[in-house]
Amino acid sequence: TPIIKRLARIAERAFILEPPLGLDGKLKTARKGIGRFVITVKGKAAHAGLDPQKGVSAIVELSHQIQQLHALNDFEKGITVNVGMIQGGNSPNVVAAESKAIIDVRVYNNEDGNYITEKIHQLKPTLDDVELTIEGGIGRQPMERTSKNKQLWEKAKATGELLNLELQQATAGGGSDGNTTSLYTATLDGLGTTGDGAHAEHEFIYIDKLVERTALLTLLLLDDK
Repeated sequence: TPIIKRLARIAERAFILEPPLGLDGKLKTARKGIGRFVITVKGKAAHAGLDPQKGVSAIVELSHQIQQLHALNDFEKGITVNVGMIQGGNSPNVVAAESKAIIDVRVYNNEDGNYITEKIHQLKPTLDDVELTIEGGIGRQPMERTSKNKQLWEKAKATGELLNLELQQATAGGGSDGNTTSLYTATLDGLGTTGDGAHAEHEFIYIDKLVERTALLTLLLLDDK
C-alpha cells in the first residue's frame, strides 16, 4: 500500500484490473470503505455452580455490546456493521472472564466512516465491574465518485462506444487498490474481464469478453489526453 500511494501521487490516472461487477460487466466507479474493529471484554471469573453470583460474565456483556453494534446498521445510507467473529470463556462451568468480537464495517463516504468510528469507540459497559477495550478504525478509505473519477468514467464510456460496448457503472461493496489510488489520482476500477463466482468453486470468465475488454483497456492506455 505505501508503494501504491507513492505511485498514485505521480500518476495521471489509475486503471484497476479487478473484474467488473456482475454479468453485465459494469465498471466500478465507487467502492465502500472498510473498517475493522476489535472489542475485548474483561469480566470476573467464578465457579458457575458454586459461586455464580461472584462472577461477572464477559460473554453476557459482549451480548449487550453486539446488540448496540447491530443497531448502528443503516442500510439506506449503506452503513453496515457486522459482528463476524466472537470468542469467549474457557470452560462451561466457569463464568467467562474474557470475551472478544471482531467487527467488519462498510461505508460509502468518509463522513459516515468518521461517524461510525466515533460511535463504536464511545461504547460503554452495561454491567458493573467490566472492562471494555475497543481497537480499530477505517483502514481502507472509500473510493468516492470524485470529479476526476467521473471524468475518467465518461472517457471510458465514450471509448466503449467505439467498440460497440454500452458500458455501465456501479458501486462495489468490497475494497481494492482503487480505494487507495482514488485518494490521489483519477481512478477507474473493474477493467478486468467479465465473469462470475468470485472466490467460489465455479468462478469463471467469459472467454469471448476477454478480447473486447483488452481492447478497451488498450485504448484507455493509449489515450494521452
